[in-house]
Amino acid sequence: MDARNSIETTLLTYKKGLGDFTGKMPEFASRFNAFTEACFGEGALSQKQKQLIALGISLHAQDEYCIIYHTKGCLDQGCSEQEILEAVGVTAAFGGGATMSQGVTLVQECMQEFNQLEH
Repeated sequence: MDARNSIETTLLTYKKGLGDFTGKMPEFASRFNAFTEACFGEGALSQKQKQLIALGISLHAQDEYCIIYHTKGCLDQGCSEQEILEAVGVTAAFGGGATMSQGVTLVQECMQEFNQLEH
């Protein structure tokens, strides 16, 4: 499987799992979704800034689903490649090599794929 199919498939797998979980646990999922929507809403921090923070936390946690999801979120909020890569760098200052390895592979693959889908 090439990187594009891998990233696309991973994102679809996450969304399917979320849908299945929501069907089985609708009240919990509804409350969780409301909470996360409130967290990512516009406030003193912009949605763009919040997505960059979420990407950094995802990288540090080594959560590949969230790395993909929040890389897309960063791009959807208008982050430039440079802004995303700087967020990777700041996170690598805390997370070291494990963070850097995800930043130089998965994040860059995501940016390339999602940018190709836009054009």
